[in-house]
Amino acid sequence: MSVVRQGDRTPVMADVARLAGVSLQTVSRVVNGAPHLRPATRAKVEEAIAQLGYRPNPAARSLVTRRSGTIGLIATKSEFYGPSTIHRAVQGAARDAGYFVSAVDLAEVTRGSLAEAVEHLRDQRVEAIVMNAANDESIEIARRQETGGVPVVVVEGDLSRAGLTVGVDQRAGALLAAEHLLGLGHTRIAHVAGPQEWTEARARLDGWRTALHVAGLRPPEPLTGDWTVASGYAAGRRLAADLGVTAVFVANDHMAIGVLHALHEAGRAVPDDLSVVGFDDLPESAYLLPALTTVRQDFAAVGRRAIELLQAALGPGGPAPGGRLLRPELVRRASTAPVPDSPRDPRRTP
Repeated sequence: MSVVRQGDRTPVMADVARLAGVSLQTVSRVVNGAPHLRPATRAKVEEAIAQLGYRPNPAARSLVTRRSGTIGLIATKSEFYGPSTIHRAVQGAARDAGYFVSAVDLAEVTRGSLAEAVEHLRDQRVEAIVMNAANDESIEIARRQETGGVPVVVVEGDLSRAGLTVGVDQRAGALLAAEHLLGLGHTRIAHVAGPQEWTEARARLDGWRTALHVAGLRPPEPLTGDWTVASGYAAGRRLAADLGVTAVFVANDHMAIGVLHALHEAGRAVPDDLSVVGFDDLPESAYLLPALTTVRQDFAAVGRRAIELLQAALGPGGPAPGGRLLRPELVRRASTAPVPDSPRDPRRTP
């Protein structure tokens, strides 16, 4: 095979065909991944593409295949570990599957902002959308899109809410956390919940309540935060004043960090006076003092599963069911211990 010198000109498909000694149609079939080509022919075309540095034109390819090769990604709360990790995992899995990713990062999740993001992506002729924002508004928008020809996968932990769903079983994770504390002998287990318009927050609240009910205990009224360290700190100050509480399940690790700080300020020792369990397993959680017991979610697997589900939805059979949720894992560290014999009042001298 002789090398065709192109100078400064960008090589085109005709150059590849000439160098490989095949037709333009054959090059097009190789570029677009068509089956039933002789391996030797495909190898010649791929070698010519590599020698010339030929890069297919996405716009031209979409005219031929009527597919853009692009998926949309709508994300929010990207300052938090979970959403940002899923965001990266979706992008990586999409690239591995041969897709471009067009991302829209929302500062605020409202029905209006979500609808605008979906329309923006549809105007770009995306083939499908991953919605990494699992609140009630996003699920409602996803349901509206189910008949619009563009599949929408919602990243959350409830298979009953949207047609195409991926995620971790949030309720199961909360059950793991609460049952761990119950197994240590705790009967006064508080909960710092996330914002209740988020499906994950409701599922974690439900799991905590269920575990206590099964144990024959009456769940106390939960405290509610907004996923941030500051809201966890505010909840922790209230928990520190209640000497009857011996354990707390916090709906994410960010809020758990705030709880730990407030308890330390108030002189409540963790875990000697009060055990703390978080949710997510931030990279920093193992290095807190004490190291945080938490529920680990495999966010990278969620991102990969989202792309697998979109590929199935875009295939010949059309949209497929979301399938099973991923199982979480309890990571036991130093922030939990058996219930103390009697509550210690930090305001008194030992």
